[in-house]
Amino acid sequence: MPGVLPRLSVVACGLLLLAAAPQSLEGTIRGRVQLAAVPRAAGRPAIAELSASTADPIDRRHCVVYLKSAPREAFGQLRTSRVRMDQRGEQFVPHLLAITAGTFVEFPNSDTTFHNVFSLVRGSNGFDLGRYPPGRTGGHKFDTPGIVPVSCDIHSHMSAYILVFSHPFFAVTDDDGRYSIAGVPPGSYTLVIWSELGHADNKEISLGAGETVEVDFRVTR
Repeated sequence: MPGVLPRLSVVACGLLLLAAAPQSLEGTIRGRVQLAAVPRAAGRPAIAELSASTADPIDRRHCVVYLKSAPREAFGQLRTSRVRMDQRGEQFVPHLLAITAGTFVEFPNSDTTFHNVFSLVRGSNGFDLGRYPPGRTGGHKFDTPGIVPVSCDIHSHMSAYILVFSHPFFAVTDDDGRYSIAGVPPGSYTLVIWSELGHADNKEISLGAGETVEVDFRVTR
């Protein structure tokens, strides 16, 4: 019949284009981290409001799950940015931050009292912002992979952690302990977890092209 062959040709060409379209080789690693029951620290009275309400207790449930090493091509594709670690209610918010090397972290003072944010780690990640009043913001660029404990020189109960990575394959768990690391090239990896509350064994995994792998952890003391 007239016109049938042209229509069939269009359909065939479309199927060939779909077959030739590149398929995503990147996969996803996801799962859940379970923690042993740990009582949350009691709230502390705010220094400027000793007779008023107490500061919220620190939530230490969040962990960082990451690849121990990454594909070579990942090291030349780091995306840096500016992120925030607020000072609110005499706490660092968030208490745990994970970033790539070269990221600038802002430390705004949203409290009603002075703060002095610092870290005593050696090298370029060490810093001291000095004392600054409410409404002001200090900051520091973190260039070296590693763990950076953060404190306030004025309020000894304030603490936080910044984990700096040389690759983008990491994730901070949510309130339910779940995490997801997307865009991972196929290969064999060692999956590691960092937690303030204890230890979990590393997991050896293999990830196929476009595959999603489920990996759970249980943190024990």
